[in-house]
Amino acid sequence: MTDAPSFPSLVQYFFAQHLCTNKQVSPKTIAAYRDTFRLLLSFMQGQTGRPASALRITDLDAPSVLAFLDYLETQRGNKARSRNARLYAIRSFFRVIALRDPANMAIVDRVMAIPCKRTTKPMIRYLTREEIDSILAVPDQTTWVGSRDHALFLTLYNTGARASEITQMRCDQVSFGSSTFVRLHGKGRKERTVPLWPQTARVLRQWFRKLGSTDQDLAFPAVRGGPLSNDGLDHALQRAIEEAIAECPSLNKKHVSPHVIRHTTAMHLLQSGVDIAVIALWLGHESIETTHGYIEADLNMKERALAKLTPAKGRMSRFEPGDDLLQFLKGL
Repeated sequence: MTDAPSFPSLVQYFFAQHLCTNKQVSPKTIAAYRDTFRLLLSFMQGQTGRPASALRITDLDAPSVLAFLDYLETQRGNKARSRNARLYAIRSFFRVIALRDPANMAIVDRVMAIPCKRTTKPMIRYLTREEIDSILAVPDQTTWVGSRDHALFLTLYNTGARASEITQMRCDQVSFGSSTFVRLHGKGRKERTVPLWPQTARVLRQWFRKLGSTDQDLAFPAVRGGPLSNDGLDHALQRAIEEAIAECPSLNKKHVSPHVIRHTTAMHLLQSGVDIAVIALWLGHESIETTHGYIEADLNMKERALAKLTPAKGRMSRFEPGDDLLQFLKGL
């Protein structure tokens, strides 16, 4: 009988073999799981007084994991969503323990039984057409940064791309021709093609000429030529919003992020009569249920549905069963 694997060896196997080789998860997933274990092991060191390399599986029984999750919320101020994401990473690790160290299945079962917390689902925020037009009109297209920002915001609105998709986009992902489209590399290594409006195609052609780019160059680089970070994208957007408020005061009451632009794309497609299944493909949603949230958020659609209902005339009488029916029910 072989010796049971140690806790450090299980952690190393989990990251080096299970996540990287067996599942081939994305670097972002590995980074998220790594951060979870950094927090978890630091917490356990404080609880047990032993270094991380000396911890045992028995130290991570359900009460310890629950204490760690409580620490995240009470001490670090994490919300339920962040707490649940950390729990998902821990559960994934304990599935590996179940395969590699069956002797600790009782601990695995207890940790796997820890429930996720219910979270509130906020209403989707989006911009009106006047608000998005005022943002697109702000960048000064006579300057390099203004030309980039105008092309960037317009492409973001046209495609409904995620921030990571637009900042990592290369010039060769745009195909010009009779039908111009862009290939986006999305979440979970999924790729999708999104058609571009003639206006977006024209703006991108002009921007690529000014950029002097090759196919492999970034479509929207930072000023120094490197990739534009998500923070850099948000900074450029907030700068444009500050200027657009003068022409569109309603923007002052809204918190606008690059993801709100993505929501805006979906809502405007929905309001234009585009089928919900097409919008799901447009945004790269894995499940159409995710896209249904836009229907819930569109008050105008609900008002139009209400207007189609004709109020009943007269009083509604209450149904009263006859004697035969009561006898039938009693005989069941």
